[in-house]
Amino acid sequence: MTTIADRISIAQSRIKQAAQNCSRLPSDISLLAVSKTKPISDIIAAYNAGQRQFGENYVQEGQEKITALAANYPDIEWHFIGPLQSNKTKIVAEHFDWMHTLSRDKIAQRLNDQRPANKPPLNVCIQVNISQEDSKSGVDANEVTTLALTISKLPNLSLRGLMAIPTATDDIRIQQQEFANLSALFQQLKQHHPGIDTLSMGMSADMDIAIANGSTMVRIGSAIFGER
Repeated sequence: MTTIADRISIAQSRIKQAAQNCSRLPSDISLLAVSKTKPISDIIAAYNAGQRQFGENYVQEGQEKITALAANYPDIEWHFIGPLQSNKTKIVAEHFDWMHTLSRDKIAQRLNDQRPANKPPLNVCIQVNISQEDSKSGVDANEVTTLALTISKLPNLSLRGLMAIPTATDDIRIQQQEFANLSALFQQLKQHHPGIDTLSMGMSADMDIAIANGSTMVRIGSAIFGER
């Protein structure tokens, strides 16, 4: 039987090979284990296999897991990667270390105002609707600069980079183009915000192309924890 530890090892091996294929250092790419809907026991199994970064899509589920694991697993880094309504920003501001899906000034301001004084600034990524699909969240590419400037002026937020969910397709040409576009946008943003360092893109099916286009963080769920 393949264990969670086995699957993490396989995912890390895939990251290493993909990095080597494009002459990058595997250490420059982080594995974010997407643990949404999965029990705490699975997170502990992944932790015992060396995993420290976990992504949650649902605010209250994430809060419950963070609270339950805080005492014995204080070095877990929690990433919120789902859509966020303004009436739930306080939970993310108080409990999470990262927020990947920032796309509105109002949400940025609320997260800043609600971040506890005893915590470091909340790391945030701007979500870009790189596929320009009406059903997808995120800002248009031409709105990134303005939102980044707003975030940079909020003392309790730390702008770390960009995140996107590409078109769900097996067409490699489309995947390549969208990842290349996001990577180019990331490089442009770095010219004005040299402290940013995170390009959150790529999942199990498109990890290799994402890494070839500069991804620094890949989000892997079912390939680690099994199908939901």
